[in-house]
Amino acid sequence: MSNQQDHEPRQDRGSRAAVTRFSVLDRSRTREGHGDPEALRDTVRLARELEGLGYHRIWVSEHHAVPGVAGSAPTVLAAAVAAATSSIRVGTGGVMLPNHQPLVVAEQFGVLESLFPGRIDMGLGRSVGFTDGVRKALGRDKDVADDFAAQLDELLGWFRGTSPTGAHARPAEGLTVPPFVLAMGEGATIAARAGLPMVIGDLRNREKMRRGIDHYRETFRPSAWAPEPYVVISGTVAVAETPEEARRLLLPEAWSMAYSRTHGTFPPLPSAERVESMTMTEKERGFYESGLLGHIVGTEEQVAHELETVIKETAADEVLVTTSTYDREALLDSFRRLARVALPAA
Repeated sequence: MSNQQDHEPRQDRGSRAAVTRFSVLDRSRTREGHGDPEALRDTVRLARELEGLGYHRIWVSEHHAVPGVAGSAPTVLAAAVAAATSSIRVGTGGVMLPNHQPLVVAEQFGVLESLFPGRIDMGLGRSVGFTDGVRKALGRDKDVADDFAAQLDELLGWFRGTSPTGAHARPAEGLTVPPFVLAMGEGATIAARAGLPMVIGDLRNREKMRRGIDHYRETFRPSAWAPEPYVVISGTVAVAETPEEARRLLLPEAWSMAYSRTHGTFPPLPSAERVESMTMTEKERGFYESGLLGHIVGTEEQVAHELETVIKETAADEVLVTTSTYDREALLDSFRRLARVALPAA
C-alpha cells in the first residue's frame, strides 16, 4: 500500500467524501503514437497502481470498432486485470447486454468469479454499436436496447437457475456476481425495478443526475441482489499541483469528443501540447469548450471541497472516476493526489 500518511493531512474523517468508496473506470484509450496493445497493458499497469493506493474497484469498458478505444472485450480484459492484482475488485463498466446473448454473459462472469472469487463485478449497460456498420456486424438493431430490462432479467435468472429453457449456465449457476446497471436514459427506472445498484453520470449535469438518483431511490424495490439502493456517481476528476495543470489533463479527451461530434469517429488522444496548437472550426471549438466544463478539477484542496459538495448533494455511496488523458504519468499522479484526499490512510 502507498505511504499516504507521509503526505499532507487528509480531510476530516467526519466528511462524506472520507467515508465514500472511490473506484476507477479505465477505457483503455489509445493515444497518438501508442497502439492498442500498449493501451491494454496500460490498463493492467494502472490496476496495480490503483490497488496499491487503496481504490475499491477498477472497471473496464466495451467499445466495438472505435479507433480511440482498445477495450472491445471487457470480460477478457477483466481477467487479465484480476490476474495481475490480488485484492482490488474488478469488473465491467460495462458489458453492453444488448450486444450479447445473456447465457454467454452469465457463463463469462461465472468463469471470472470462479477464478477470482469475491472480486468480480458485473456492470451492465444498454448501449448498442456506435454506428450502423458496427451494429450490422454485431447482428443487432438499435431497437434491441428496448429489451434491456428483459435481457437483464434473463441474465440474472441464469445465476439463479430459473431459466424456463431448462438449460443451466455453467459455472455461473449458484454464484453471486454483484450486478450494477449503468443508468443512461431509462436505466434508473430499470435498476430500481430490478432492485440493483446503479451507476449514474455525469457530473457535468448535476441537476439531471440528482433527478435520476431521486427517482431511483423513490422507486427502488429490494431484491436478493440488493436490499437497499446503492448509488455510484461517475465522472471526470482531475487533480494536479496547480489548477492550470489539472485543466490540461482534460484537453485531449475534450478535443477527441469534439472531433467525434463533428466527424463521426472517435480518434486516439493527442497530447495536450498538440491540442493547444490546433486550429478548430467554430463548431469544433464550441464542442471542445463545452467538453472542458462541469468536471471536478483542481488542486487537492479544491477537489476535496468539490467532492464533499457533490457527495452531500447526491448522498452517493461511491464515486467512479472516469478520467482519460494522453499523459499516463500525469493521470497516475492525479489518482495519487485524489487518493490522498479521498481514501483511508494505509
